[in-house]
Formats: sequence, C-alpha cells, structure tokens
Amino acid sequence: MGAAVSGAVAIVGAGPSGCFLAQALLKARPDLCVDLYDRLPVPYGLVRYGVAADHQGTKAIIRQFERLFERQGARFFGDVEIGRDIGLDALRARYDVVALTAGLSEDRRLGVPGEDLPGVMGSGAVTRFLNDHPDASEPGPLGRRVVVVGAGNVAIDIVRLLAKGPEELEGSDLSARAAGWIAVGGVEEITLLARGQASAAKFDAVMVKELGRLSALRIEAEAEGEGPAAEALRAVAGRGAGPKRLVFRFGAVPAAIEGEGRVSALRLASGEAIGCDAVVTAIGFEAGDNLGRDALLAGAEDAGRGRIAPGLYAAGWFRRGPRGTIPENRAEAQEVAALILADLGPGRAAPPPPPGAVDYEGWRRIDAAERAGAPLGRCRAKIGDRGAMRALAAGEEVSP
Repeated sequence: MGAAVSGAVAIVGAGPSGCFLAQALLKARPDLCVDLYDRLPVPYGLVRYGVAADHQGTKAIIRQFERLFERQGARFFGDVEIGRDIGLDALRARYDVVALTAGLSEDRRLGVPGEDLPGVMGSGAVTRFLNDHPDASEPGPLGRRVVVVGAGNVAIDIVRLLAKGPEELEGSDLSARAAGWIAVGGVEEITLLARGQASAAKFDAVMVKELGRLSALRIEAEAEGEGPAAEALRAVAGRGAGPKRLVFRFGAVPAAIEGEGRVSALRLASGEAIGCDAVVTAIGFEAGDNLGRDALLAGAEDAGRGRIAPGLYAAGWFRRGPRGTIPENRAEAQEVAALILADLGPGRAAPPPPPGAVDYEGWRRIDAAERAGAPLGRCRAKIGDRGAMRALAAGEEVSP
C-alpha cells in the first residue's frame, strides 16, 4: 500500500515547468504526494539539455530543484515513458491528478526547398548534441561558413558556442566530443539571419553584449529601430578583431537552400544567395512525442488556463507552445497549481513506484559520477549513454 497522503499528483516531465509546478503544489499542500515522471533517467529536462553548456549560472537553478526532492518530499521516476511503459489512461487511474509538462522536442521546419540537404540542422538537434543528450547524434560537419536562422536567444547560444575560443569554455560542461566537433568545423564566418528588423528581435540584450566580449570574434551589424536588442547590437557592432566574423542580417527572408549533395548556399526572397557550408535553423520547436498533445489540447475544456479535462492539466511549453523563459514558467506553474488545488478532491494514497524506474537516489549517483569525472577546465563530464546511466543509478561500476 502507498503511504497515507491527502492526494496523489503525477507530473509528466521533470524539467523546469514540472519542477516549478511540484514546488508550488507542495508549498501549498505539503501533505500531497507529488511524483515527477521523465522518459530520461535524469531530471531537469531543458535546464540540463537545453541551456547552453557555458551558461552554468542559468543551470544553477537545479540547486533550487534539488530541494524539491530532498526537503519537500517529491519523488522522481526516471526512464519511464508515458505511452510506452505506461499509458496515459493507466497513469490517470493511479493518481487523482495528472499534469503534462513535457517539452517540445522537434525543430520547427523552415518550409523552403532544399531544407533536407545534408548540412542543414535544427538548433534543437545541435543543442542536444552539445549537451550530450542520450538520444543525440553528431549533426555532421559545419565547415568554414555557417548561417544561423533565427532571432531569439537559442540562435545567440549557437553563435556564441561556435565563436568561443577554448579558453572561454573554462568552467562549462561542454564535452571533448562536442568541443572537437566545433573545432574540426573550422568556422570562420557566421551569418545570423532574421526575418524581421532588429527592433523586433527576441535576443536578450545581455546575451548580445556577451558576444561583444569574445576574443575570437569581430561583429558586423546594422541594427535600425529602438528596443533593447537593437541598442545592444549597435553597442557591439564593430567590436573585436578576431579571426571569426559574425554578420547580423535583418529583414532577410529565406526562400530556398541550394546545393548538390550538400548545402552550398541559402537563397533569400530578395534573390541574393549567401554561400555557406552549413545552415542551423533556430526558429522554434513543436511536439514530437507520443502524448498526443495536439489532440488533447484541441478537445480541452479549458486549455487556456491549463485544464484539459477533469483531473488532467497542462503547463509549460506543452500547454502554450515554445515560448517563454524559465521565470515565466515559474509564474505559470503557480497559476496551474492554484487551479489543481481548487479542483482536488479528498485524494488517495501514494501509488507504489513503477518497476524499473530510476529514482532520485539513482540520479544522485549519476550526478556524483559526472562531477567526479570532470576533466580539467570543466564542471562535469555528462554521461550520454542510457545504459551507463541506468547502471550507475543501480550502484554498478561503469568504465569511463
């Protein structure tokens, strides 16, 4: 029998949205059973695998999430995929409430001819590889000239990591494999294309200014209009005298990607062709899981607030699409938590752990091994193999 509690809540997705939701629920009702499920053997989702490897300050929010499991009593069940290991209906039968907070994992397509050519890669695929995601594969060679399409922080993350020198990656968790992929590419020129004008760009000004401090980079930008991003771009334009050139292009609409067997140019709607060896698209994400997101939300009675059906809720990108920062996810999670608590009935006992799941203690063993294995100049050496993760979680010895 499960422990005596006043209600049981399952959260599908142990990334920031799921963790914030669990925090809000347990702060208001410490007597609840709150279980976070993730298809990966490790928690923290987007913070671990989406935040850039050199932004450890942002990743530090994990310390706050650790208190969720260590002090507030939440349980973690990793390596459990809803729809594969347990159906959504079966999960709902075990809990009073199920909240879906899984992320959106598929890169949005440009929708132009030639985007399936070798050398065209989505920012999500690139970011997962750079963060040693267990499902990631090496995206293929970059070459000397790279075009990044996008006007948000993900595009800036990609540009920054491609532009940094080895000494500027000190303290990150970028693996030798990922650093080697960037270095072998021999990137000399990066062009960042945005459909809109600089005044409409979604870059955080602080991230643009960070580019201006890179030793290997020289920056060219014509940023017209007002707004923090445009002002930051004007401040860094003309900066640097390094060997790598970064050019910002605004009002540039991709029309086609050209090449014989591999990308060789990106053609704009204006007719101009920009020669390149690789194109990285950073234009957003969409659902790629088996939870049936679109159908669930289409039939939802109150999806705008986070209620899909009685006892079934959604938060984060799963609910509102690929927009919003980590702090915005916190605010939204508090609103959805209030909705859940208002709806929650008398409740039931905590269900037993699903068989074979990696629990929080298992994750702590993985975490300890990654920290202990960190090479000089890095804060950890991420383990990117599911089998090795599971073995470590079970307390087995794993060869480096």
